[in-house]
Formats: sequence, structure tokens, C-alpha cells
Amino acid sequence: MRNMVCVMVLIFGLSCGTADAQDRGGRSGRASRAPQREDGPPGFPGQGGMRPPSFPIVSNLDTNGDGILDSDEIAKAAEVLRKLDRNGDGKLTEDEYLPFPPGRPGAFEEQENQRGDAPDGRRRSARGVRGGPPNAEAGARPSDFESSPLAKDDAEQKILDVLEDMNKAGRNMMSVPHDDGRFLRMLAESVAPENVVEIGTSQGYSAIWLCLALRTFGGKLTTFEVDAERAALARKNFKRAGVESLVTLIEGDAHEEIGKLKDPIDLLFIDADKEGYRDYLEKLLPLLRPGGLIVAHNMNLQQADPRYVKAITTNPKLETLFIHVGQSGIGMTLKKR
Repeated sequence: MRNMVCVMVLIFGLSCGTADAQDRGGRSGRASRAPQREDGPPGFPGQGGMRPPSFPIVSNLDTNGDGILDSDEIAKAAEVLRKLDRNGDGKLTEDEYLPFPPGRPGAFEEQENQRGDAPDGRRRSARGVRGGPPNAEAGARPSDFESSPLAKDDAEQKILDVLEDMNKAGRNMMSVPHDDGRFLRMLAESVAPENVVEIGTSQGYSAIWLCLALRTFGGKLTTFEVDAERAALARKNFKRAGVESLVTLIEGDAHEEIGKLKDPIDLLFIDADKEGYRDYLEKLLPLLRPGGLIVAHNMNLQQADPRYVKAITTNPKLETLFIHVGQSGIGMTLKKR
């Protein structure tokens, strides 16, 4: 009993230290965390949200990931804390007890060695919390061991080279991040859409990622851009990449121009004025074939239009999933068959 009390006192002290360390993020070299919302929606910290996030030190002790410290976990707490002390100095530093220090490298092999079955028989993640990201001790983050795209032929290499140049030169252009572009390509190649519509061409970066897939099965892309300068730049980039035959670029206000579309749509990608997303949805949903997909970019708390979110999450004919490939956030909506 005495040992249990000592362990719990230590946990409480470290937890308080963790909270203080997170508040001092900039001084410790870590990226500062976003302030807590006071009136967050359900599922987010704040008055309107669910339970607040647990202290990192407690996550290390919760070996079966059920959010509760049972008697066995409490009994083994001292052993777990000793294992966290990687340098054996008898103290636990911030880097040792925080679950996944941002940007901290690790060995992928160590991550695999840490995996195993939890006491309840379920597979646990590298840090012992189901679905949790790996930590420095357990292994690298996914972004640490992802590889760059590999070209299967010279034509694909040419496109990838153009995309790399655009990514370096167009930092201030309104384009999707690199990983989101890769996601679009993988999605398009897996579902093989014949007719793709994009709202918001910008310099053509996301369109070229889509064309990497479309070129393999003969699909076509119609993309809309309201800004004449960006439209001209996009046309040049399409030609540089050798995909101009796959793309029809319509210059003008998409809210007006999309009314001229007649053919069924297999895949719709929206990355334009956020307040206009619902209008695009209402006008193009009738053209989206059953089984077709709507991919909406910038679906995060700061940018997503609540009216669009409500429209895609309350329609029984639609099924929506929100995906976070990077920081932007993607909403993927299926039109049910």
C-alpha cells in the first residue's frame, strides 16, 4: 500500500510537470501547442467538448489503452517508470515521459519490438495506446520513414520533376500540400474515375497530381479557376508536365460555370472559396454518380464552413469521413448507391 501511494504521488507530480512543460513549449524547443478552446464543439476540449486529454505520463502507464489505470497497471507503475528512464540517471525528463516529442527521430525496428498484445488480447500500438502515434522510444513517426514517390517510367518521372519544381517555387500559391497531392493521386488511381471535376485550379498543382492517375486509364479532368493570372500559369504547368491533353481548364466564376456541366461526375475535388462549398455541393451533387466521391480540402476547425459540414453529415444519402493527411484536413464524402 505504501508503494502504491508513493507511485501515485509521483504520477501526480510528473503530470503537473508535464502540463507546465507543455505551456513552456517554446522554451524547451518544442512547437507551442494551440490554446484550448473555451467553447469547442463536441469532441474537442472546452466547455462544449468531451473529456479533456489525459496527462502524457498516465498514457504511458495505461498499457492496455482503455483510459483507466486498473490494479495491475498501478502495481506495475514503478517498473514502467523505471523503463521510461532511458539514461538510467534515476530521473524522468520531459523527453522521457512525454508520449511523442514532436520531430524526435527513432528506430523503426524498436517500434516493432515494442508492439504486442495487450492483456485483454487486443493488438496495441507502439506506445501501448490503441491508435496512438509512436513515441521516441518506440519508433519513428510515419513522416520519418515515408519515401518519396518513385517513377515507374520516364513520363511519370517528368511529371514528378515538374511537381517538385512547382512545390519549391510556389510556396505562396494557393495549392494543396505535397502529401495531400499524393493522397489525391492514390485515391484517383484506386477508384479509376472517368470524369473528374476540380473547383479551384490555382497553379495546377493538385490537377497534375490527379493527372498522374488519370493518364493510366484514360480519365479526364475539368478544372475551374477564377483568377486569370493563375489560370495562365496552370496552363503552362500542364504543358510542362505533358498532361495538357487530359485537362480542360475553364476560366471564370465556378459558381456560374459549373451550371454548364452535363456529364456524370465520378470524383469531385473542391479547394476554392470555403463559404462557397455548400453551393458547389448543391449544384453538382445531382451530377455525381452513385458511388462517386466528393473530396473537400481545408476541412479543419479554422477554415471549414459549418453549413457545408452540416450538409454532408446530415444527408442520409451521403457518408462522410474526415481525414488528416497533413495540417489542412480533408473531408471525403461518398454518394451512396
